[in-house]
Amino acid sequence: MNPRHRAPIRDRRALRAAVLLGTAVAASAARAEPVRAVVELFTSQGCGACRTADPVLRDLARQPGVIALTLPVTYWDYLGWKDTLASRPLTERQRAYARTRGARQVFTPQAVIDGSGVVVGSDRAGLDRLMRDASQRGGLPVPVRGEIRGDRIQVEIGAAPDLAADLRGEVWLVPVLRSRVIAIQAGENGGRTATYVNVVRGLQHLGHWTGQAVSFDVPDTQAAIAEADSWVVLLQGGADNRPGRIFGAAKGPGL
Repeated sequence: MNPRHRAPIRDRRALRAAVLLGTAVAASAARAEPVRAVVELFTSQGCGACRTADPVLRDLARQPGVIALTLPVTYWDYLGWKDTLASRPLTERQRAYARTRGARQVFTPQAVIDGSGVVVGSDRAGLDRLMRDASQRGGLPVPVRGEIRGDRIQVEIGAAPDLAADLRGEVWLVPVLRSRVIAIQAGENGGRTATYVNVVRGLQHLGHWTGQAVSFDVPDTQAAIAEADSWVVLLQGGADNRPGRIFGAAKGPGL
């Protein structure tokens, strides 16, 4: 090889290495972004009013420090179109939230913020207000971390900030499908194409949290269900049939 060409090759390699390093650093910084809010949108492909909430959730999903989840429910399926992403456990989760609040009915589009605040899912101003209020009340006080190590997911839950508070909770691994475009062929949204982000595909219970730091090590196959391509970790108070405040959360890859 002509020596005159060696320096440019080395320069290109150095540039590529620098780019890769910068990408890795940026990815690490993104993973380290603390989660300040969790927004759960209960929605349905068969709900005409839900079409105005979908773009709001897509925008929230792009916000740093926000976990924005789509939870498709089943109770609109009778209107002529069966939601292709809905599942009964998600319907039951919304009804469980209603029981916690003492509400008699559920509706779509409904957004639940940090497991407690409730607002119409298309009300962006209301969502921003509830997230701001939750942050002023302490937000998500418990550090939560999720990391892929080989073919395992390592979950670490921190201790309660005030051990005298007697906080208790449950740890959930939530498989997520990051994006899906659906051509709705019948019902109230017939002829419309909908784009959903961060669609919840299941709720995997990892264990209990008693206020002390704890870790869980699970196979990554536990998050790879129903076409899910990422995951979220939630630390939530209450019980499965009466979920309470979300104390902490972490994003998986690509979220």
